[in-house]
Amino acid sequence: MAFIKGIGVISPQNTFNNSDFLSEIVEYNTNSLRCIEPSYKEFLNPALARRMGRVIKMGIGAAMLCLKDAGIESPDAIISGTGIGCIEDTEKFLIAILDNDEQFLTPTSFMQSTHNTVSAQIALQLKCQNYNFTYVHKAFSFESAVIDALMTLEEGDAKNILIGGHDEMTTNHFLLTKRIGYWKNENVPTMELINSKSEGSISGEGAAFFVVSNEKSNHDYAELAAVKTIYKPENEKEVSDKITLFLKENNLTTEDIGVVLYGISGDNRYDSIYYNFIGNIFNHCISTYYKHLSGEYQTSSSFAFWVATMMLKTQTIPSSIIVGEKHSENKPIKNILIYNNYMNDNHTLFLLKKC
Repeated sequence: MAFIKGIGVISPQNTFNNSDFLSEIVEYNTNSLRCIEPSYKEFLNPALARRMGRVIKMGIGAAMLCLKDAGIESPDAIISGTGIGCIEDTEKFLIAILDNDEQFLTPTSFMQSTHNTVSAQIALQLKCQNYNFTYVHKAFSFESAVIDALMTLEEGDAKNILIGGHDEMTTNHFLLTKRIGYWKNENVPTMELINSKSEGSISGEGAAFFVVSNEKSNHDYAELAAVKTIYKPENEKEVSDKITLFLKENNLTTEDIGVVLYGISGDNRYDSIYYNFIGNIFNHCISTYYKHLSGEYQTSSSFAFWVATMMLKTQTIPSSIIVGEKHSENKPIKNILIYNNYMNDNHTLFLLKKC
């Protein structure tokens, strides 16, 4: 259990302003979404920023906004997750090897290509020498960071922890993954993604950071109750049974869940499980989804984490994320379950509660 004290998000939507919660949706007609980046002058020296890759600047920007929002100068730990790391700098270094015949290579891109660069640069900016760790567990990367944070808080080794998930998309990486069927061949209006019945999704990217603490206050966004991962389940029944058990372990039943936030991606190979749950074990809940706003990427669950947190804080559900009929009920939102699956291999559950 932890309390969410601050948030900072950079995404393909206008999420950098924490006072706004999806009031105006940015719509796209494409198969690849890119982040709307703010000015980084407030967070970074311009000379230093010029030498940084996009995901590094996005990560630092989101983290600094998050700490400012939480009113914390330096966290007791920095824990992040990334699926593909700083892929832009990796590509730059590899291309330079080919173009320069393995000679006269500048070290900057190589040094910034490592997966822990974002967490390291955040620590350098803050002069923070506390516990610093980056998880690279594909689509469980952000989840692993959250689990580590919860264990660290439980052990009493930290009071305020900065956690985050970050991934970027480059043209080369998009083309390579598109060839193996990750993305749709055609452009798709993002607000129509849920109606798409073809293979592939739309690619995305983003950086989302949160300050979590074991101390409750009057200004918390929400309570993070639990997280669970399910790897390569045999069938939908296994997932359903583990969801029921997950809720039981937290003294809840499916009837206690008011809102479920699904990772519907528009890929007809992996979306059926969501619709089966919508029509069965969660047919009484308000069903919502998020990947038409963020795109698909290995740490997209961090964007979902932000959406659920804001729903609990504002006690509102934007009409743009509701699946099916719009709900006119004005009941308090107490418990939100996030359920995401990445290509049917990595299944994730987050349970968040109203403070």
